[in-house]
Amino acid sequence: MAENDDRFDEDRENVDNLERLLARAEEDDSEGDEEAEVTSASSTIEEETDVDHVISEEERARSLIVDMPNPHGSIIEGANGGEGTTVRAAFLGKEMQSSFLEYSMSVIVSRALPDVRDGLKPVHRRILYAMNESGYTPNKPHMKSARTVGDVIGKYHPHGDSAVYDTMVRLAQPFSMRLPLIDGHGNFGSIDGDSAAAMRYTEARLDKAAMELLRDLEKETVDFQPNYDESLQEPKVLPARFPNLLVNGSNGIAVGMATNIPPHNLGESIDATCLMLDNPDVTTEELLQVMPGPDFPTGGIITGRQGILDAYETGHGNLTVRAKCSIEERKNGRYSIVVKEIPYMVNRKRLLEKLGELVRDKKLPEISNIHDAADRHGIDIIIDLKSNAVPQVVLNKLYKHTQLQTGFGMNMLALVENTPRLLTLKEILYYYIEHQKDVVTRRTRYELARAEERAHILDGYIVALDNIDEVISIIRSSQTDKEAAKRLTSRFGLSKKQTDAILEMRLRRLTGLEREKIEEELAELREKIAYYKRVLADEREVRLIIKEELQDVKKRYGTPRRTRITAEAKEIDVEDLIADENMVITMTKAGYIKRLPVTTYRQQKRGGKGMQGVNLKESDFVEHLFVASNHSYMLFFSTAGKVYRLKAYEIPEASRHARGTAIVNLLPLMKGETISAVIATKEFPENEFLMFATEQGMVKKTAMKQFANIRKDGLIAINLRDDDHLIAVRRVAQGQKVIMVSSAGKAIMWDEEEARAMGRDTMGVRGMTVPADAHVLGMEIARPDTDLFVITEKGFGKRTPVSEYPCHHRGGQGVYTITMTQKKGLLSVMKIVGPEDEIMIISEEGVVVRTPVSGISELGRSTQGVCVMKVADKDRVVAVAISSTGKKRKAKTAEEGADIDKEEMEELEAESEAGALGEDDLD
Repeated sequence: MAENDDRFDEDRENVDNLERLLARAEEDDSEGDEEAEVTSASSTIEEETDVDHVISEEERARSLIVDMPNPHGSIIEGANGGEGTTVRAAFLGKEMQSSFLEYSMSVIVSRALPDVRDGLKPVHRRILYAMNESGYTPNKPHMKSARTVGDVIGKYHPHGDSAVYDTMVRLAQPFSMRLPLIDGHGNFGSIDGDSAAAMRYTEARLDKAAMELLRDLEKETVDFQPNYDESLQEPKVLPARFPNLLVNGSNGIAVGMATNIPPHNLGESIDATCLMLDNPDVTTEELLQVMPGPDFPTGGIITGRQGILDAYETGHGNLTVRAKCSIEERKNGRYSIVVKEIPYMVNRKRLLEKLGELVRDKKLPEISNIHDAADRHGIDIIIDLKSNAVPQVVLNKLYKHTQLQTGFGMNMLALVENTPRLLTLKEILYYYIEHQKDVVTRRTRYELARAEERAHILDGYIVALDNIDEVISIIRSSQTDKEAAKRLTSRFGLSKKQTDAILEMRLRRLTGLEREKIEEELAELREKIAYYKRVLADEREVRLIIKEELQDVKKRYGTPRRTRITAEAKEIDVEDLIADENMVITMTKAGYIKRLPVTTYRQQKRGGKGMQGVNLKESDFVEHLFVASNHSYMLFFSTAGKVYRLKAYEIPEASRHARGTAIVNLLPLMKGETISAVIATKEFPENEFLMFATEQGMVKKTAMKQFANIRKDGLIAINLRDDDHLIAVRRVAQGQKVIMVSSAGKAIMWDEEEARAMGRDTMGVRGMTVPADAHVLGMEIARPDTDLFVITEKGFGKRTPVSEYPCHHRGGQGVYTITMTQKKGLLSVMKIVGPEDEIMIISEEGVVVRTPVSGISELGRSTQGVCVMKVADKDRVVAVAISSTGKKRKAKTAEEGADIDKEEMEELEAESEAGALGEDDLD
């Protein structure tokens, strides 16, 4: 033992000396004395180790092969056939380069990157193929997952069982795959990050969609290759009858590169493929029309389309994905943020832990509590806010500090002919279509060969049946099968296959009925053969087949889009989280404002008692009630003549019984300043104006475009006298009529041209003259074929056609519009209504009645009116709003929510009135 150790040490010392000399020789780039020393050292080692190996002059400075015995005394056979271990001295840099290149290519091609044709990595493909070969199909019972994992490892994928099982689990998770390929039975994990149960407990089988990837595999549609030990064959790629790379996406980290392709909607991906089938030169913008972007299985919101466009055109782009959240008011008047959907690949349990950390660290002091409301119906996270919290601000902080907003870097890298390539959307579709062309062509050739083979046999049957007596005679007179076959072939010119088929034919095939079946089958086969040949001769037929089969897959497995895509990517995009629906907005005398859906109030007949619309403090009453879209701009005009602006959704939503939020918390109002009029609009057209009216009868007309940009602290809208107040603001267009009504029961109508357009910082002109003990109640735009509706404090009202009011010059006192009595009370409100309108009437105590205008009597100017609303003794009518035009609406889907047709909304906006009414439409 000691002798062997000494010899090994000597050999090692010689090798070290040789390596030092080699390094010095390469550094000095000389071949002088060093080369001689290298040769000497080489000779010495060869003598001492007894190696029969000749080193050429060219290799002497580069490598040295040394056989050394095992230091422990055992002899190891070397690569050269002698005793000992083969040692090769090589340059480490080049060795690492070549070895690492081989390793990296193996990882890239065989493990980490998907194939562009079927969108699968080798492990995915082998799992699906192994399950299909073992018969674990959708029409069979579930089988133990361990059995599938064993089949995959033993036959095709000799790697760790946990890696294979984890891959199999992901293929069955509906929150990971947009179209799951495996139907799992048991615990396959959760969106909370819970791991799946052990493979011995779970069961699985192929999902129906996976069969579309495997369909026609047996028809020689793809190439096969030997498995790792060459005992079996496995497919190089699956036929993939839908674009799986887009539908389920892929992510993987290779060596020096990575792929991250998001999932897409199946129906949209198929539509994009069909669009490119019809027009190979289709542009990316045209593809975006049918496939607007990724569609994550967990839903969420993608903010901005630029990242999608970049990825589709270059292969790389960055997306911002947000959770779907809603702001809800609780019974205690506080608000909660309800998270209904989270971004893709976000661990919900870790998200809850992060929220808890932020609350404990006081980074989100506005949050009072967090509830996990997940159940079988959803994964809601309820975030309760404190009473003074502004929900939109808290939501923005959540986006900034948590995974409620994440980035998704699209990197569409895939294998094209075993070469990694960064692909555009058009290239992915192109290679998929080329693959489908190849699949359909090979399948057609396979079916053509089988059809021709079967037709050939049937032709032989027909010959035999036509000469049945002679055939039977030949067979009976033959001593052996070979002799019979030879004689039949010689006599009738049959092939060997035809002869064998005739000899094996049963006697029952000799009946007349069987002959007819053979002839029918042969006719059908000849039609199929002609069709197959036509398909193989015409690429357009191939494209048509691909398109038809894709549409069939879409019909059977297509689902609605889950992920919303907003128009622009913004840091704060609250509007995209709020449905564009019409809301009822109320504001009390004390300055409490709220919004709630119009559907809260049910329709009633004339004279109804109404329902409680709001709980108010003592001596408080509702002063303004109007209707507006959530996305409309709300222009608030104060009694001091200033204008402020909010979006409708910025007004906190509240329940029917809630008081609402103080307007001073939303607008920077001065002491004693209150809101007297509100305008709701989405645009500021140049050809429209705002008409202002004051309590003392002054009017002013100003272009709407002057209110397009308003500071947070407001702007001056009209100059007022010290003892005057702004009472009404209306949108007015050229040629319209203006009607004003005073508390004295008189009305005056005049043309809008009577008031010339002025700037904002002006006082205006006289619109109506009123007595000293009276004041102007309101001002409206008198549209043709409409009525003037007036109502007293006790709920008695009527409507009179505007055509009964003479048109005067502005500045007059007007004519009587109602006969007032002490029983019916003073005139309270005036409105212009149409015959199909509905109105909402609200009293000082908050009682609301919604009734159609058609149920209110149409009377002359000098009449008293009828009971429109029953008002309690100590109550009085304070506000009226038009709630609906009565027009029919299109059907609303679950995705559309309360949205109405865009053109219809634009039409309603054009007809919308100012003041208490923002937009005419509610439904």
